[in-house]
Amino acid sequence: MSILKNKLPQHVAIIMDGNGRWAKKKGLPRMEGHRVGIEKIREIIQVCSDLGIRILTIYAFSCQNWKRPSWEVSFLMSRFEAYLNKEIDEMNKKGIRFQVIGRRESLSASMQKKIRRAMSLTRGNEDFIFNLALNYGGQEEILDAVKEIAQEVKKGDLSPEEIDLTLFKRYLYTDDLPYPDLLIRTGGEYRVSNFLLWQIAYTEFWVTPIFWPDFGKKEFIEALEDYAHRERRFGGIRED
Repeated sequence: MSILKNKLPQHVAIIMDGNGRWAKKKGLPRMEGHRVGIEKIREIIQVCSDLGIRILTIYAFSCQNWKRPSWEVSFLMSRFEAYLNKEIDEMNKKGIRFQVIGRRESLSASMQKKIRRAMSLTRGNEDFIFNLALNYGGQEEILDAVKEIAQEVKKGDLSPEEIDLTLFKRYLYTDDLPYPDLLIRTGGEYRVSNFLLWQIAYTEFWVTPIFWPDFGKKEFIEALEDYAHRERRFGGIRED
């Protein structure tokens, strides 16, 4: 644990995969896997906060997940709403700022209202930032940014020559946050699944076969220890 003190990531992103497979393995309905998976978020937030990690971004529901059976989508949305009802006041007491990244306008009016309340209530908190990626897609995020920039150029408020990496970042959903240092994927799949495509250009990856409902402090520490031994060069060369 001692090595973690000086080499903790500032921003950790997680693709929480494997809820359905976890449930199937235990002979349970998929809904139970999702229920346990959503409850698991609280534990990982607490671990991050205890260790001093400032930002956690969780991939909860992608733009492509609408293709799933309607009953599963309805269940997930109801659980996310219940999560906000249950957790947001406690988050606020703990100094956690809650944010949702994604195309919120496509969510139900009820969900949008709860998200606005949660974000407004916690806006001034800076101890810890929890990002929930909901109806999110990395390609969609980049496309939305390009459209906004194109509108600025069309209005004459921005010239093409002004567009650089720094400016582009301001049009992303995560405009006020540093890019992730570490991306964790549970469930054993080796793909990024349209998650933070722009932001993870130099992010370190860590994949575990453990399904998300079984992922806890022990596994999280293992990922952090692996990260602490890596040398991040950002395109440079190793320093001898």
